[in-house]
Amino acid sequence: MKSEVSEMGSGVGGGGGGNKYGSLNLTDLPQDCIATVISFTSPQDVCRLSLVSTTFKSASESDAVWESFLPSDHQASIPSSLSFSSKKELYLSLCENHILIDGGRKSLQLERVSGKKVYMLSARDLFIVWGDTPTYWRWISIPESRFEEVAELINVCWLEIRGKIAISMLSPMTRYKACLVFKATARAYGFDFQPAEVSVSIAGTEGCKRTVYLDAARGLRQRYQIVPRRIGLFSRSRFLGLQAPVPLAPAGGDDQNPKTRGDGWLEIELGEFFNDGSIDGELEMSVMEVDGGHWKGGLIVQGIEIRPCL
Repeated sequence: MKSEVSEMGSGVGGGGGGNKYGSLNLTDLPQDCIATVISFTSPQDVCRLSLVSTTFKSASESDAVWESFLPSDHQASIPSSLSFSSKKELYLSLCENHILIDGGRKSLQLERVSGKKVYMLSARDLFIVWGDTPTYWRWISIPESRFEEVAELINVCWLEIRGKIAISMLSPMTRYKACLVFKATARAYGFDFQPAEVSVSIAGTEGCKRTVYLDAARGLRQRYQIVPRRIGLFSRSRFLGLQAPVPLAPAGGDDQNPKTRGDGWLEIELGEFFNDGSIDGELEMSVMEVDGGHWKGGLIVQGIEIRPCL
């Protein structure tokens, strides 16, 4: 990898100026200089540049490079029980594994490609109406949750869940999305046809609202509606009780229905927010189903995840 440079000089004997051209091999630069330059790129670019030469490979392993990709406040977040041989090892560990912060009420992780922060607010860090009333909600521990406790919905007619996070905790110049992370139990009911209203906004403002469905099987039912087979003037299902699935185009966007995550939980998107780095205050997320007046139950809420949009 070479860069052409120009040197200006005066001619011999005070004559007109002349140009001398030469080539500078960037691999001849000091390693710490190369490390400083590539620290202004991205983790993905650094991995690519490490293939250029042995000099670039050595520079790409520098703590100074990977320190620039870590959150500025990462030292306060890392438990003292964890130790890493290099900043690169720490970065990769935070991409692969979350750490619990704020007394176990939140988790922090990094998005691998960009190094942007990913948070999840635990159910205990959320405001859940009637959450401390055992008749309506109960707090349990399950092995598949990253948090000590999750909230199981027993039976309510007023479903309201809210979460807040300081905007200053998020990575600047980043578009985030918030998702409710939950599971449906075998006895889940009441979410079949009544939508929930969700929103993401700066606390104290109205924000943009949309409707979603918390019924895990709704998307499948939209694609395969059960209709009776008919023979002549009679319905065969009247005699045999048989029905056939007919594929249909989903009514409404697919983002209205829960999706299965890589960790086995379900998630439903609540909305998006762009953090330009100049906004103070808190980001507020909400899930509400209060209009139907009917009872519902059978959800297990792990929390609300706030992650960069890819």
